[in-house]
Amino acid sequence: MKIKVMIVDDQAILSEGIRSVLASSDELDVIATAENGQEALALMEKEVPDVVLLDIRMPVMNGVVTTGEIKKRYPNVKVLILTTFDDSDYILSALGNGACGYLLKDISAPALLDAVKNAYAGDTILPARIARKITDAAKMVTSDREIRLRREFGLSDRETEIAVMLYDGFNNRQIASALGLSDGTARNYISAIYLKLGCDNRGDAIATMKEALNR
Repeated sequence: MKIKVMIVDDQAILSEGIRSVLASSDELDVIATAENGQEALALMEKEVPDVVLLDIRMPVMNGVVTTGEIKKRYPNVKVLILTTFDDSDYILSALGNGACGYLLKDISAPALLDAVKNAYAGDTILPARIARKITDAAKMVTSDREIRLRREFGLSDRETEIAVMLYDGFNNRQIASALGLSDGTARNYISAIYLKLGCDNRGDAIATMKEALNR
């Protein structure tokens, strides 16, 4: 069975180019294209894709909002951002809303095909350039939170870094990919964080950190 893909991009020429690349693979089937998030959601009421390739800047409904709506309505659909914009705000917002990866449009055709297949398989797709953007942004905006969390709970530097990403809504795979860790190592760090926070799940850990940061 082929992987069903939807392309959402307001630039028709680019959308057709992406379609042509995907059509070169016998494993992929482009079932629809849309010019914005609202149109994509309407099309998904008729047929639900396995993977959505989604631009960020679009009229009517942008990629960040669309990602959240897709994951709310169709939690099993994989949303893969494909855009020309590498702003850290876009990256963090899209991943926070449930995107499984963030790609730039200068990606090669073979790499794009692999990314779609790997996203469908459940992988988090974050090229090194995007991962660096995430870690650099986290360092810039979280220094105060890091200091307070480290002091409050006795976290190590790496645990503090991961705790902040947990607080910001990143899942285990996204954390592992952004920090260059194996999934198992990331899980071990997260378990250690839970222990130091006196929690046994993500929701309680975030609530505990929020309480500490609001004091």
